[in-house]
Amino acid sequence: MSSLIRLKNLVLSSSIAFAALLPCVASATLGEPESSVQADSRQLQGSIKEADHDSYRVHEIQLPSGTLVREFVGLDGRVFAVAWKGPFIPNLRQMLGSYFDAYVAAAKATHADHRHLQIQQSDLVVQAGGHMRSFSGRAYLPQAIPAGVSLGDLH
Repeated sequence: MSSLIRLKNLVLSSSIAFAALLPCVASATLGEPESSVQADSRQLQGSIKEADHDSYRVHEIQLPSGTLVREFVGLDGRVFAVAWKGPFIPNLRQMLGSYFDAYVAAAKATHADHRHLQIQQSDLVVQAGGHMRSFSGRAYLPQAIPAGVSLGDLH
């Protein structure tokens, strides 16, 4: 009987330890190192492919929901933009990482219509829109966009 109790305690303590580490594993994208892209792919349960450009790299994560997430990484190894398009909005808390709280605060203050959102701050820009089963958006760090990259590239 005592071995069963020890096993239950071990499972419980392991679960607590895993839950404590989970925010670190799921720490996400915008402004984070490129290594966070792999964590995003695992957390979002999507398939990933890469494309290299002159001054940045794009990681595309195809989610099981059908939504495509694109993460843009500069030569400095940091994610400077994220974009999404598809039938469902991805987990923005994960995609925006430490910028999520600024996004929420700005979104509450914005009086846009229900289909469009435009947040433009010196350190964060978020543009999103859509309707049921067709959503798209992007978020980027204006000061981190590599030279020669146009906003039209970030889709």
